[in-house]
Amino acid sequence: MAGADAPVPRCTCNVGNLATCSAVNEGAPTNRAMRSYRPHGSLARVLYDKQRADEQLEAYDKTQWYTVEKTKIREDLLRLWVPLGAGAQHDQPDKTAEVFLMKSIERSDSLPLQAWHSLARSALSWFISRTSINGLLGRGSMHVFSCEQFQKLMNVSGFSGPWHSLVDLGAGDGATTAHVANLFENVYATDISAPMRWALAKRKFTVLDVEKWHETGPYNVILCLNLLDRCDRPNTLLRHLKSCLAPGGRLVVALVLPFSPYVEVGERGDHKPSEYLPVKGNGLEGQIASIVDRVFAPLGLRCLVWSKLPYLCEGDLGQAYYFLDDVVFVLEAQPESSRYSASEWTDTGPTGQGAERGQATDGHVQQEYNTA
Repeated sequence: MAGADAPVPRCTCNVGNLATCSAVNEGAPTNRAMRSYRPHGSLARVLYDKQRADEQLEAYDKTQWYTVEKTKIREDLLRLWVPLGAGAQHDQPDKTAEVFLMKSIERSDSLPLQAWHSLARSALSWFISRTSINGLLGRGSMHVFSCEQFQKLMNVSGFSGPWHSLVDLGAGDGATTAHVANLFENVYATDISAPMRWALAKRKFTVLDVEKWHETGPYNVILCLNLLDRCDRPNTLLRHLKSCLAPGGRLVVALVLPFSPYVEVGERGDHKPSEYLPVKGNGLEGQIASIVDRVFAPLGLRCLVWSKLPYLCEGDLGQAYYFLDDVVFVLEAQPESSRYSASEWTDTGPTGQGAERGQATDGHVQQEYNTA
């Protein structure tokens, strides 16, 4: 997961503040007097607003984290969909996610802990980034998938090993890496933040230089979780990812959709990436085909399977936790001979040679955030 700073995360319905999200507030028992009530005193207002936000989180329909509107997904891509939620309908948080949420709620409700974090952030923000502050304070942990969910993705994608090496790029504090580390003989990780690198080293991962990680490959599995929309040169990164995959290896890419790139430190200096990813379409479902057809396939990355998960972040005095919609793609590298040339590519996918609309190669599957 990327380590760059980014604005406070928004609700998945794209409302600027989760506390005002209509999807969460719908049907909430309240009246005009309660809606207009505001307690006196700064701390009282903070605690009151937090209570309201946490109540809305509790009422939120979490099945939306694991489901998509299938009528908006192209048929060839829908065949590659694999649900990762728990329960009979595969649309509920699994045990690992529930534990993460429980711990986030407990830490968020600890007033002394949150007061210390707030004071430390105010002092340190003059000198270092929010990501580094989180690393120093041991806060702001992220969650993408559990070991069981990862194994399901690998199984459905046809990965049979070897389970020799894993590298997680932009791994943050390594919380997600740790869920799958026991499956591999060697685990490598990178992060741009020095405190996060210290956290990774404490977990006994081999920490690689962010500019030279590809020299250690090839790797059997590469994790690129919520990094493509944070980095300055995403196309260059994707080419490195492909070249560093061992034969039969898997590249796992998680991307917050709708796509919203934000680069903290880049060549342009305006938080926009130097390289453009041609992602088009409206909403999460509308952009999936564009990513598969226009981003992965032209670089020779074949999509084998994909799913949707919540990208969870530890909360603060604002609310118990934060979430965004993550789409997870499992990819394999295609031989150069199977790639489409630029002349064979259109806005709707490959053309010519009998290729059907939107097929990627052989017909196969914001934003990282740090709380303020």
